[in-house]
Amino acid sequence: MSDKTTTQLGQQTALPASPEEAKLEWVPNPQAGVDYVTRFTCPEFTSLCPVTGQPDFAHLVIDYIADERLVESKSLKLYLGSFRNHGAFHEDCTVAIARRLVEVLKPKWLRIGGYWYPRGGIPIDVFYQTGEAPAGVWIPDQGVPPYRGRG
Repeated sequence: MSDKTTTQLGQQTALPASPEEAKLEWVPNPQAGVDYVTRFTCPEFTSLCPVTGQPDFAHLVIDYIADERLVESKSLKLYLGSFRNHGAFHEDCTVAIARRLVEVLKPKWLRIGGYWYPRGGIPIDVFYQTGEAPAGVWIPDQGVPPYRGRG
């Protein structure tokens, strides 16, 4: 499913057809042993409602404290893009992304905020975290208003 050899970086790579087919790659952390937060923000995440097939949109914020591995950002972009034609509920998408990152990276800590845009007038925000962050690490606020598209 993943290895540290980057096969997508530096070449044209098609968008995977599904999250299961997406190859999430990693590279060695050159600052292993130092606790710091890396943040990825995906303000245009899309997936499909598994019931209606209508598109759903979210603003994702992923924070993690690496151990030995860093996610290779192009593979993360392709992995997130693979949800475009994937039918799943908001909760499933958000938690599945976090769990896949944890499986591949084995980070010291990870959290994800899935700020889903309203459908039918109801926004759904989904949060997942692996546990307490290591002491002494600055964890900034995710910076997303509690109700996205909310003024």
